[in-house]
Amino acid sequence: MKRLEIGAPASLDSLRCVDREPPRPGPGEVLVRIRASSLNFHDYLVATGVLPAAEGRVLLSDGAGEVAELGEGASEFKVGDRVIGTYFPDWIDGPPTGCRTARMRGDHVDGFACTYVALPETDFTLAPKGLSLEEAATLPCAGLTAWRALVVEGAIKPGDRVLVQGSGGVSSFAIQFAKLAGATVIATTSSEAKADRLRALGADHVVDYLALPKWSSRVRDLSDGGVEHVVEVAGGDLSQSLQAMRTGGFLYMVGALSRQPVQFPSLLAIKGNVRIVALTVGSRRHQQDMVRAVESSKLIPAMNRVFPLAELRAAFDCLTSRNHIGKIGIAI
Repeated sequence: MKRLEIGAPASLDSLRCVDREPPRPGPGEVLVRIRASSLNFHDYLVATGVLPAAEGRVLLSDGAGEVAELGEGASEFKVGDRVIGTYFPDWIDGPPTGCRTARMRGDHVDGFACTYVALPETDFTLAPKGLSLEEAATLPCAGLTAWRALVVEGAIKPGDRVLVQGSGGVSSFAIQFAKLAGATVIATTSSEAKADRLRALGADHVVDYLALPKWSSRVRDLSDGGVEHVVEVAGGDLSQSLQAMRTGGFLYMVGALSRQPVQFPSLLAIKGNVRIVALTVGSRRHQQDMVRAVESSKLIPAMNRVFPLAELRAAFDCLTSRNHIGKIGIAI
């Protein structure tokens, strides 16, 4: 089997593809033939050494494939089932705790940039019926982050107003899940070409933040006084996000793509009674709930393009260019 590992020191140039014997599933484990992954900014930070990981660590948090063999006592799946991996191997259910969120896939434990994995069956859930494995592989990190923010933490409901920033994976899923819930979506972006694609994805309104640096006033006009939910992926100065919000709204801190320290005038948050919720992906139970919703609604994840694993460097270049809409897939 093939596996893509981090070298020393970690960099895109030191990534190495090595041959290994396929693993065998132990008690309670399943052997899965991995067919697809998708890129997350977290993967890029690990691959470039910004987030330290052990030499030889297998990259990529997302993974989708078919069950090839069952270990002794494994009973949740059958051979041939299509499955997707979980982001936190130790967070099965319940609220987040230090122990449950201590280990992340493709960082503290091996990821899915390989042909086969043998892991506990609780490290997987069924993939939604009706999706390709490339599409299903977009769900465990970006999809679940958007799901947990809006559905689990925010209890989004019909008539709510949601602000989504940019056009990456979490933002694209946030648009789709918000529309499933019957909400109105306002998206910010930097070009008319992206604006058209965000509207096609479901955004009701799009605001160009480059043309209108003080874009919060426009968002308040479009939302009749402010939004109830902000999916914050940029980080840095949160002033515009906070000023775009309705009193008592939720701001979900799910990323910091700007790579700038988070800062904001505290009076804006206090006066607005804003609830700032910082979160990282979700539990296996959350993922199972999301999979059922995706399957029943026939939601199709937004994908930019799919690269073969051998072209991972080019895929990372596409990711960091920030010119894509939705997820970047990896065929394995």
